Amino acid sequence: MKDAVRKRIELKDRILEAALEHAAFDGFGEHTFRRAIADAGIDPATARRLFPQGPAALLDWLDDWADRRMLAAVAEEDLTKLPVRRRIARLVRARFEALAPYREAVRRAVLARGLPRHLPGGVAALWRTCDRIWKKAGFDDAESEGANGYTRRILLAGVLVATLFYWLEEDSEGYRDTWAFLDRRLEEVVNLGRLSARCASFARIFPGFGRERTDGRTG
Repeated sequence: MKDAVRKRIELKDRILEAALEHAAFDGFGEHTFRRAIADAGIDPATARRLFPQGPAALLDWLDDWADRRMLAAVAEEDLTKLPVRRRIARLVRARFEALAPYREAVRRAVLARGLPRHLPGGVAALWRTCDRIWKKAGFDDAESEGANGYTRRILLAGVLVATLFYWLEEDSEGYRDTWAFLDRRLEEVVNLGRLSARCASFARIFPGFGRERTDGRTG
């Protein structure tokens, strides 16, 4: 990574991390943005160049920040030694653990993401996170293409969103209930994948099964 790019990321991270301290109380508005710039000790003009869309851009950077910390947390681990479901669980858990000190700020971010003007960015960020998780789990670009890769991301997106809402509301020690919830959701996805594979195999053996007949019946 070039020094200029690394410096830019560091400055944006400083502003975001300062903003997270205020967002828990004030949300992700202009007030939080200005206070974060001051706390980070960064010139306002520089900050505006880093975040041209102002406070709205903090939401997108928060997602990227969490993704990078997730990947850094498992950088020294050989995830390929684990079953796929455990790889995904490890990555998702690492992401939530990075966000845990800022849970109230994340709650405010979720509320902000629900506004119509922020929805497209939220969907794009969720898709990017799913893509990064699957690739880190060992599915390279070739395996990620096509219907299977698309389906994997859709299923994982559902797991991430459901787990996020559960995590925001639970209060068990060390978030153990969230991790149990995550495991159950991933097991459901695995079972769904097995069912889909069986249906696909059945269709290959009996290619006419389920097609409409000319007399209007199916069979």
